[in-house]
Amino acid sequence: MASASNGPSVARDTTPSSHHPFRYGWTTFAAVLMIFGGAMAAFEGIAAIAKGSVFVATRNYVFQFSLTGWGWIHLLLGIFIVLAGVALLTGVAWARAVGIVLAGMSALANFLWLPFYPFWSIVLIAINVVILWALCAGPQEEGA
Repeated sequence: MASASNGPSVARDTTPSSHHPFRYGWTTFAAVLMIFGGAMAAFEGIAAIAKGSVFVATRNYVFQFSLTGWGWIHLLLGIFIVLAGVALLTGVAWARAVGIVLAGMSALANFLWLPFYPFWSIVLIAINVVILWALCAGPQEEGA
């Protein structure tokens, strides 16, 4: 028995496309924040390496490390975060997992960086938490 329809039937394509990275708003938002946060971490590292007298460390802090060493850590971590953010914008599949790991590492590094530059560390920790949330939320179908 044939089914009767009152109008033209339109087939809806429900297959998700991995070739459209801007299809998911939170992924794009996370990628832009990764590029911004990574660049700021890299500049923070350059400042620590080039001129250590810019930062003043508090006394008797539990985590006491070399300022130059932290500068190199922030510089390299910042570069990797920027590259992962660019890869996330281009739609590379592995960039989401790498972004989650790098944002977590950056939040931890900025926590340990608190005695040198407290306000900016808190800002970057907040940015990394938003990045983690946006990447862990996963892509959602828009218009479903």
